[in-house]
Amino acid sequence: MTSNARVVVIGAGLAGVALARRLGELGTPALVVGEEEHLPYNRVLLAEVLAGRYAPEVIALPAPARLVRARVVGIDRAAREVRCADGTVTGYGTLVLATGSNPVLPPLRGLFGAGRELPSGVHAFRTMDDCLGLSGAVRPGARAVVVGGGLLGVSAARALAVRGAQVVLAQQAERLMERQLDPGASRLVLRHLRDLGVEVHTECRVRDVRCVGGALRSVELADGYALDADLAVLACGVRPRTALAEDAGLAVGKGVVVDDELRTSDPHIRAVGDCVQHAGTVYGLAAPALEQVAVLAELLAGRAAARYTGTRSLTRLTLTGAGSPSRPAPPGPAPADPAPFDLAAFGETEPLPGDDVVQLADATRGTYRRVVVRGDRLVGGVLVGELGTVGALARAWEKAEPLPRDGGPPLHLLTHDGGS
Repeated sequence: MTSNARVVVIGAGLAGVALARRLGELGTPALVVGEEEHLPYNRVLLAEVLAGRYAPEVIALPAPARLVRARVVGIDRAAREVRCADGTVTGYGTLVLATGSNPVLPPLRGLFGAGRELPSGVHAFRTMDDCLGLSGAVRPGARAVVVGGGLLGVSAARALAVRGAQVVLAQQAERLMERQLDPGASRLVLRHLRDLGVEVHTECRVRDVRCVGGALRSVELADGYALDADLAVLACGVRPRTALAEDAGLAVGKGVVVDDELRTSDPHIRAVGDCVQHAGTVYGLAAPALEQVAVLAELLAGRAAARYTGTRSLTRLTLTGAGSPSRPAPPGPAPADPAPFDLAAFGETEPLPGDDVVQLADATRGTYRRVVVRGDRLVGGVLVGELGTVGALARAWEKAEPLPRDGGPPLHLLTHDGGS
């Protein structure tokens, strides 16, 4: 069966759905092809589903008007067609790759069985299916090992602890979230996890998973110590999903290479979101994806002046208490209710010679605020704890405007209790 559409979007994640919605508003409808059986959802909130705060439908995104559930297996650039696993073929005028990213699965001994399937009890944490599988397996007292102490690993470890699991987090680097946070902020994240009962090991490499009858029994560290485990979560980062682009002969580096018009090496194919490499950078964050979507929608709607010139990205993690979900949570024991925990990192968090650093740490309240000022400009910051300050500081950073000389906003917010 063959059909045709002016704009076809491969991928029903945040970027693909947002693009289709915006194009519809601009009078340029798009067909979205997504392979997951679930309604489109906000991947950023999967940890809250795992923690039991939200039921899966709460994080659903509005479905595009034209959504096809199918797995694309090939792109015929000459015919301008995409082929799906179910045999359907769809023609396009413009094709948009919004294929997202895949979880990085570390090279551990014993990780894969026949057909490259993960053993029972070993979970990636990237999709709704991953989340639901892990949520169904966790129970109070379950022994869980989280491999990776970045943003995703910290989120997963916290969610599992909230569900009552005995959690060990193994981080190969010397501190948690080392790519986003400075040592002071990392220490607060560490304290937060330990307060929840999470056992954290840094500078710790996992080398082996041991299974009996295809099911996980233990996780072995590089020093030979074995951790008994009912569950293991692989949170070792993500990698742009570029296989379709590579097979089609498009230019691919770390991601699908695009220019300022989000155009690939084929003028009829664009790309947005986690799969994209723009000006040498792969972002892998929601904010850059949405900025790319806004530009591409304008271009595809005929507004030729729009350009994407990069994103000054802000990393933010908001972990709420379990509280009362806005809809009924999945069945099972009621989750614990830890205090909310926020962190944000933006811009250059490490000062250069001559920079000024403004820092405030409050061990009692568990807050940490540190910003870097170069001349009269705010160039970066790290904030942990209660983050009423993040909006004003981030706006000052994004605008790159001179800071007030009278000690006024935004720097006074670092010491202003009402904004903390």
